[in-house]
Amino acid sequence: MMKNILLIVTNVDQYANSQLKTGLWLSELTHMYHAAKEKGWQITIASPKGRHTPIDPESLKPFVLDDISKKYYENPAFMDILAHTKSLSEIENTSFDCVYLTGGHATMYDFPDNATLQAILRKQYESHKIVAAICHGVGGLLNVRLSDGEYMIKGKSVTGFDWFEETLARRKNEVPFNLEAALKERGVYYRKAFIPMTSNVVIDGNLITGQNPFSSKEMAKTVVRELEK
Repeated sequence: MMKNILLIVTNVDQYANSQLKTGLWLSELTHMYHAAKEKGWQITIASPKGRHTPIDPESLKPFVLDDISKKYYENPAFMDILAHTKSLSEIENTSFDCVYLTGGHATMYDFPDNATLQAILRKQYESHKIVAAICHGVGGLLNVRLSDGEYMIKGKSVTGFDWFEETLARRKNEVPFNLEAALKERGVYYRKAFIPMTSNVVIDGNLITGQNPFSSKEMAKTVVRELEK
């Protein structure tokens, strides 16, 4: 059965308090995109402002750039899509079977307080359709309130990039907030992998979250499986 999925990426290319570059963590988009494309599903890539999404240079380093991500990075047609993403306001009233928030540290700046994103996620979740987020993209779930005023993620089992992983990534002093602590403040049941920087995907009803870039492949498989149920 044909599915229609929305993949949301960032527009931010730099940390607010340093000259370091950031952006989309490429594999957190490419694995989901590839899995959906293989199924022949309809895919929309959108960002808060629309148009260009920068790619975090860290995600292009040889030891993290996997074969699938490399293939798409070298594909001019795919890169053109990333240069011309739709804005969230353009697709706000479109119906999707899955809304998926990609990661990258940049998402910590333009996801959490975006009212249009919150409206899309609230509608998606309350329609009992899949809401998925990976790594720092999970920050986009933090401030989503349901129609009853309660936080969407309160009382849910959720994962996301943890604070020790932030230390390993050497970005503890650059990030605008501690994602792990922020999630716990929302009253989630925070679930992290026993070993940092290893794959971890958590399902709670129609909410699916992945911990880090190493969860990209499992995340894509999990979302596909849940959509095909």
